[in-house]
Amino acid sequence: VQLQASGGGLVQAGGSLRLSCHASGINFGIKAMNWHRQAPGKERELVATIGPDSNTDYADSVKGRFAISRDNARRMVYLQMNSLNPEDTAVYYCNTQNWGRDFWGKGTQVTVSS
Repeated sequence: VQLQASGGGLVQAGGSLRLSCHASGINFGIKAMNWHRQAPGKERELVATIGPDSNTDYADSVKGRFAISRDNARRMVYLQMNSLNPEDTAVYYCNTQNWGRDFWGKGTQVTVSS
């Protein structure tokens, strides 16, 4: 299983970024896909989840600002992040479960300046 995330960068507060994650080595269409993030000195937290049926769920801190989506044909999952604020600064990780274990992408840094 390989998860390759991209799209991070430096953005000013109020700006937007879109993260992308390509998955291989799994039956993508039947897997829930997740985005997590980890800020310096903090625990890794679940940000957004999208099920195989495209049902979504979000952390309270990002509801109304972030949107997760998927393209099964391209084996891609996306995280559209709007109205970013400095508290969103973190390394963002793509994640899924397969064979009863977690798999993680390398992570992509998102930095929001005030």
